[in-house]
Amino acid sequence: MIMDSMKHLQLSLILLGISLWIAGHLFAETPDAAESPQFVFGVVADVQYCDCDPHGTRYYRHSIEKLTEAVQVFNANDLAFVIQLGDLIDRQFESFGEILPIYRQIEAPAYHILGNHDFLVAPADKPRILPTLDLEQRYYAFTVQGWRFLVLDGTDLSTYATPNDSAKYHEAEALLAQGQAAGVPQAQTWNGGLSQEQMAWVHAQLELAVHQDEQVVLFCHFPAFPRDKHALWNDTELIALLEAYPNVVAYMNGHNHAGNYGYKHGIHYVNLRGMVETADYTAYALVAVYPDHLQILGKGREPDRRLPARALRQ
Repeated sequence: MIMDSMKHLQLSLILLGISLWIAGHLFAETPDAAESPQFVFGVVADVQYCDCDPHGTRYYRHSIEKLTEAVQVFNANDLAFVIQLGDLIDRQFESFGEILPIYRQIEAPAYHILGNHDFLVAPADKPRILPTLDLEQRYYAFTVQGWRFLVLDGTDLSTYATPNDSAKYHEAEALLAQGQAAGVPQAQTWNGGLSQEQMAWVHAQLELAVHQDEQVVLFCHFPAFPRDKHALWNDTELIALLEAYPNVVAYMNGHNHAGNYGYKHGIHYVNLRGMVETADYTAYALVAVYPDHLQILGKGREPDRRLPARALRQ
């Protein structure tokens, strides 16, 4: 009992310290100290839980404790929503049953993105993944106070997320072979791409955002820029589409656990760091949304960033 009380007190002090730190960042990072954000949301990448021994720098079991702490911080703040950027599990369908109950404790609307590791399950279990994550669609959109958020599915064209006899599987094989022939670094079996159907949907959503005077943030598991071995197979096609719309502010993703950042033609590309990495340090963030910028408040290994909106096109 004494030990439990001490742990509870320690956690309470940690949460109090985090809350004070967040409040200080929210109000001190702007020229006008009285300015408050329109809203704040939470984001986490590559939780990648499984009941498995550590491999290299990945400590799979530690994600239980790390996500529990993140959820407590999310719930201690008035968030518009929380989104996890894919790879909630590392492997084995049973892993969902252990990590999802923690994520479902989030009090704000909580969203999911599909990642490649989410499909490292028995073939018979793959049709169960979407309903397990309460996903009615593989990609979707939602709006908050004049901002449109597009949730993309980078596993749409892949060699692991669709049946081997499907048209999309054969389209994925062709796209992968094309990339391998061209020698692009992301032509790897663990990556994926967006179908033409999904590209058309993104185009329609961007048009809708323009007509409704909304700013746009996109989420995906896979990076689009800078190009590296983790990127979407058809990254250049997506980037060209996004650059045609000056209301696109940022693209946020996971997949590359080391994290990354790029800026191209007015768009911020933010690769959040993987929570599963390291035994002792977590990684997640709160994002404060202002009319003219996003402020990323990183926790653990995730750095703070200020992302100006509607930046001048180069």
